Amino acid sequence: MALLLLLVLLTACDAILQDLSSKMFTFPQETNTAYVRLPTTRQDFSAVTVCLRSFTDLKRDHALFSLATSSAANDFLIYMKPENNEFHLNSKDNQAKLTGHDYKMNTWHSICATWDSVSGLGQLWLDGKPSSRKFLSSGSNINGPVIIVLGQDQDTYGGGFDIKQSFVGMMSDLHMWNYVLSPCEIQNYNDEHNFTPGNVLNWSTLNFQIAGRVLIEEKQKSCIF
Repeated sequence: MALLLLLVLLTACDAILQDLSSKMFTFPQETNTAYVRLPTTRQDFSAVTVCLRSFTDLKRDHALFSLATSSAANDFLIYMKPENNEFHLNSKDNQAKLTGHDYKMNTWHSICATWDSVSGLGQLWLDGKPSSRKFLSSGSNINGPVIIVLGQDQDTYGGGFDIKQSFVGMMSDLHMWNYVLSPCEIQNYNDEHNFTPGNVLNWSTLNFQIAGRVLIEEKQKSCIF
């Protein structure tokens, strides 16, 4: 299969606006220097939904999505602990542990996470199946300037990367909204049906910066005979 490869070996570069439909980011090695940074003009969030698809064989902890502000390194974090088959969802440095999902290695998974500041509740959906709704934080918004990173966990604002928390594998179809998607909308995303693209981050018009060894490739799909 012919692959479209874009290998960017830069520590810093200008943001690129690109249609990544049918593409994926590949993070091919364990490192604390490779990541994708996602600039956004929106800097105040009373609610958040993030959806993405990921594929990995990691057995150790790793970050899937990291949003930090100067006041909270884990202002919105999706984090996986495969050893316990457990997701951690963070908002404003408060954490909820979400268990009972059927998370498998070497499988494309659809992952969506939500939070809103009014109820303070967070929830995670794996392959269209919801977790319990759990309290994270309420009463205040996520206020920027925000730094959003794929491939690393920000332990400090824009940095503090730990190689043993890095993501190794593939990611695709990232969208982010400044509101909580309904269960039907999340199911449409999971099933790859028509859904409203993210109004904060949109995979088909994504503004991004790559640092280190991250590739853009054609998304791999199973052949149907």
